[in-house]
Amino acid sequence: MTHFGIICPPYPGHLNPHAALGRELISRGHRVTFLQIPDLEGKVRSEDIDFYPIGQTTYQPGTMAQTFAQLSQLSGLASLHYSVDFCRQMVEMICQDAPKAIAATGIEVLLVDQLEPVGETIGEYLGIPFICISCGQAIHRRADVPPFFTPWGYHHKAQWAQIRNQIAYHFLDRSCEPILGAINHYRRQWKLPDYCHIYESHARLAHISQQPPAFEFPIADLPSHLHYVGPLRNASPQQVAFPYEKLNGQPMIYASLGSVQNTKQEVFHQIAAACVGLDVQLVITTGGGLDELGVQNLPGSPLVVEYAPQPDILAAASLTITHGGMNTILDSLSYAVPLIAMPITFEQPGNGARIRSTGVGEVLPLGKLSVKRLHSTIKRVLRENSYRDNAQRIQQSIQQTSGVKRAADIIEQVIQRPNHSRLKPQLMQI
Repeated sequence: MTHFGIICPPYPGHLNPHAALGRELISRGHRVTFLQIPDLEGKVRSEDIDFYPIGQTTYQPGTMAQTFAQLSQLSGLASLHYSVDFCRQMVEMICQDAPKAIAATGIEVLLVDQLEPVGETIGEYLGIPFICISCGQAIHRRADVPPFFTPWGYHHKAQWAQIRNQIAYHFLDRSCEPILGAINHYRRQWKLPDYCHIYESHARLAHISQQPPAFEFPIADLPSHLHYVGPLRNASPQQVAFPYEKLNGQPMIYASLGSVQNTKQEVFHQIAAACVGLDVQLVITTGGGLDELGVQNLPGSPLVVEYAPQPDILAAASLTITHGGMNTILDSLSYAVPLIAMPITFEQPGNGARIRSTGVGEVLPLGKLSVKRLHSTIKRVLRENSYRDNAQRIQQSIQQTSGVKRAADIIEQVIQRPNHSRLKPQLMQI
């Protein structure tokens, strides 16, 4: 039995896939512990995973909710810039508390989300194995691959595209200097070389992405330790009620703006208005982002719920309208459901580029969104068979992967290699 520790961003889009992977490892006789801020203890334990708090001396309870509330009001680069300071604070808490937590719990291997890169530094410092997990896009810090936050297509042979990508990566590093600076402060203290680039994984045992291979650009010369395993999913102990009796048998459109961008009432309003007059039933999940008045003011007669059992609903859907989060995209494609994406921030523009390149849907820039344009796009995606045909191709790619089981297989294989023996964690001296 191995004791795994999980270090990931404190967002549902990362917590849920990691929890599924944790449950799979537990089912094989291992132990798994999340190292997270205190606000998330209830959420983690409800997923049947052990929890160990970090940041208790510096973290102010409720900060996560305040951060969500602020992020939900922003989009584009403004969201990225606002999140930098919170990410820097997470770096400080992880570096101060994680080494002692790992020693106290006896964690032997770290599963580190690519978007929480300081976790790899903890593994290097303590001399314990670490494996990179990408719940969003697998981020490639290469000149031929567009940055995850851009809507650009893949033009790997074009010099102009490579120059454009490199410039964007440069500005990403500049924007994330507070995060890199905090990481490198501890790396120097621990006699480790500086990180030069943000989100450039140093994992060499394995890098696991929950993208299926077909939902990626045709990137050449991928490293042998990078594995596209498909969606990290299994049954959660959390049960979500849904009024199935209100489904009327019309073609269903499922709409969700995820767990962070779900307070954008004007976007929900445009989605509802765009479906008026169509022979469809619109199901909206708000994630708690709309109050009762906001729901009452939605045009038409959409079925509105705070939360839904997403895979169950998508199994009966004809179209998904989404902000472009990876989990909603993968859940939709698992049932061959085409998509209309309206990327808002973070990696969503890059996800939209993959929707466009694979032909599984349409992408509407948020700044150009209108009821008329969305209405015509919905009709086109529902009418033209090519979108569903392409979605079925991705569905087949997902079905050929084993998702969370394949991920667990890879993890077990790499930690058993004799040249990767586990070392006893050391306590950090401050």
